[in-house]
Amino acid sequence: MSGKRTVGVGVIGLGFMGRTHLAAYRDAAAAGLPCRVVAIYDRKGTAAGSMPERAGNLQVSGSGALFDPAAVRMAADAADLLQDPAVELVSICTPTDTHADLAVRALEAGKHVLVEKPLALDPAECERVERAAARSGKLCMPAFCMRFWPGWSWLKERIADGVYGAVRSAMFQRLSAPPDWSADFYRNSARTGGALYDLHIHDADFVQWCFGEPDAVASTGSVDHVTTLYRYRRGPAHVVAEGGWDHTPGIPFSMRYVVVFDRATATFDLARPTPLLVARGGALEAVELPAGTGYDGEVREIVGAIAEGRTALRATVSDATAVARLLARERAALSAPV
Repeated sequence: MSGKRTVGVGVIGLGFMGRTHLAAYRDAAAAGLPCRVVAIYDRKGTAAGSMPERAGNLQVSGSGALFDPAAVRMAADAADLLQDPAVELVSICTPTDTHADLAVRALEAGKHVLVEKPLALDPAECERVERAAARSGKLCMPAFCMRFWPGWSWLKERIADGVYGAVRSAMFQRLSAPPDWSADFYRNSARTGGALYDLHIHDADFVQWCFGEPDAVASTGSVDHVTTLYRYRRGPAHVVAEGGWDHTPGIPFSMRYVVVFDRATATFDLARPTPLLVARGGALEAVELPAGTGYDGEVREIVGAIAEGRTALRATVSDATAVARLLARERAALSAPV
């Protein structure tokens, strides 16, 4: 992308996800993408620092300082950052219940937006952001990182191209101990939506992206550990996703899928040295995956779109609204009488 104009980036919020976004922008710029972090705001203050050992549950790429404080402006508050003419793209990495308001404010300030998931717990709030994005003419992308994750984007392609035949069964699993970062926030399910909205959302979105809106859902468990069966009149007979963060502390994070096609079975397990394996014709094949994470992919998607003047994105605000509606159906199923 050499020769493209440089996209000035502002990041609001420097918790785990804010630092993860900073690392992704740093690595994207090092790889030649036309972006540069120019402003940062965090209500607790900022420091140049280094990347923490992990960002939430997952390892992130790169190491070392996330930004040069001599070259990045420390904004006085969010409004100050949004008024900065050098900022063209804003990453919103604040608590869940601030996402929609900040996204609307950024769009109304004429900025493109990358906003962490969930965009909002209430689908109506997602629709409000949709309307603001339509009025502004700016890009607004939810950070659905699994759409970009190596091995998961591969699965979406295999479902779409049919090289292994139709999908007969798909199982997704995402489990962990309770978050030990921002503990007060994550213990408040009224703000986070629990694991249903903050962890399981990744698999709910991926299921809907691959197979469309389910005709029915059946969920069991709680907002902190849910298993949902997605039913399709025309689609796979068996699609299920389990997500929870109620495991005993010390249990490592797990992220897995098992997808059975007509002519192959694909399995992904983040804990394996070779995460993606495909069984077909009596043989087990390892699939080589590109380096990087879904965080890298989502940042490069929106930076590339802005630099090239593209409007099509792999994840849209309407997708965020759709998954909010799906999760509302799952939450209602959890509370339905047995």
